[in-house]
Amino acid sequence: MKAPTARSNWKMIVAAVLVIGALLLYLVSYVLRPVAEVQAAMRGPAVQSVQGTVTVFAEYQMELKSAVGGRVLTSVLDVGKRVGRGDVLVQLDTGDLDLEIERIRNEITAARRKVELGSTLRPEVLNSSDTLDNLDRQVKAGAYPAAEFEKQRRLHQQLQQRMELDEVNNKLTLDNFENSLRAKEREKQKMTITNPLDGVVTAVLAREGDLISSNSSIATIMTTTRTVECKLSEENFANVKLGQKASVRFLSFGQDQYNGVVSKILPSADAATQRYTVFLDMFIPEGKVLVPGLTGEASIVISVHENAIIIPRRALVGDYVYVVEGSSLALRKIQRGYEGLKEVEILDGVKDGEQVVVEQQDRFRDGDRVRIKVSAN
Repeated sequence: MKAPTARSNWKMIVAAVLVIGALLLYLVSYVLRPVAEVQAAMRGPAVQSVQGTVTVFAEYQMELKSAVGGRVLTSVLDVGKRVGRGDVLVQLDTGDLDLEIERIRNEITAARRKVELGSTLRPEVLNSSDTLDNLDRQVKAGAYPAAEFEKQRRLHQQLQQRMELDEVNNKLTLDNFENSLRAKEREKQKMTITNPLDGVVTAVLAREGDLISSNSSIATIMTTTRTVECKLSEENFANVKLGQKASVRFLSFGQDQYNGVVSKILPSADAATQRYTVFLDMFIPEGKVLVPGLTGEASIVISVHENAIIIPRRALVGDYVYVVEGSSLALRKIQRGYEGLKEVEILDGVKDGEQVVVEQQDRFRDGDRVRIKVSAN
């Protein structure tokens, strides 16, 4: 066996260098390829939806007012404080009213005693009745003139009527005092101002020591319940119905989606914007608070195609998408079907399982060789 010659050794070295160089060149070119973030097309339900803008409002807010005037004795009102239905918020000074109530109660005691005793004319009426009976017997015996008896009878009737009227007036006086007492007690109740709703205090207009008049504003309270209004264009409004599902993204909450349902539909458009309004009942998890003024976008589901090929909506470049073919990208024209807020149905141009670019499509061209990174979203 012949020993390797220097020439053959040189050839082997050159070949090895060329292979290593080719590998290095491939590795460098691979590393220098741009990274394409992709997601796979998959089968699932494709939804036809209409898009709208949403705004969160407090269901309502109210001005807390006092039905009666008085001086604020105590108050627990503070801006930003959460208050519950039935909580005592403000107490007005009832001192003067308490004295008036005590006076009326004393008057009632005296009036009740008068009613129990009856009219001061009652003894006089009883005496007159006895006298009339005696005269009647004398008239029947012929010892007293009938005309004079008739005169005495009329006087007795007048006296009896005066007694009855006196007793009616006593009862009326008692009733008036009792009504006055009820009115004063009701007025006193109104001086304890309670909260009519669960809410948050947004403004305080009267403090301890302030003298307020009747029907004056004390505070503003905003309810804790929220209304989510969705504005739709005329063409999107036509197919919206009660009970349809919706997906909402609030700008302040990032890309998170929240489920809702159409609960109310206003039949007329806003005169200024010509946009229609629907109301959504939202299902918000604990820890998330809908603050009045939040805005976002909504997608209301009109119809669903089951087992459709769907891709992320962000993969679209107009009517095209970049599809991974081996280690290269192919720019394909697609035919869209139903479009949702985050996904779109593909009727033609992409097959189930093929990977499409979902980020920074403006960096790529048809035929570019790329490295693949599967998107987490």
